[in-house]
Amino acid sequence: MTPRTQSPPAARELDHPALGEIRLEGVLHALSDPVRLQIVRTLATAGEGLACSVFDLPVSKSTTTHHFRVLRESGVIHQSYRGTAKMSTLRRDDLERLFPGLLDSVLTAAARQEARPGG
Repeated sequence: MTPRTQSPPAARELDHPALGEIRLEGVLHALSDPVRLQIVRTLATAGEGLACSVFDLPVSKSTTTHHFRVLRESGVIHQSYRGTAKMSTLRRDDLERLFPGLLDSVLTAAARQEARPGG
């Protein structure tokens, strides 16, 4: 009897828009929600990919999943699996190439808003 070789399980891949598919109105929509903006601000300061589980967001787990999906499908973040963790990184270089200065302007404006009285 010949031993059967098994293929390794296929890596779980998530759909991401290609660079040419990222639209300004989709990015602006994704950044317009306070929870999604909080996610982006956290990723911008992290400097590395973060597991979704490290975010302490004021919404349910299913709503958190929705917010990450909106960010991924709009092209703002990239997500990949590392073991069982879904890691998220900011697509800063892609966004800068398509919309120069947009992300930095939004992040700066968000920081200024937070610093205002009643932030």
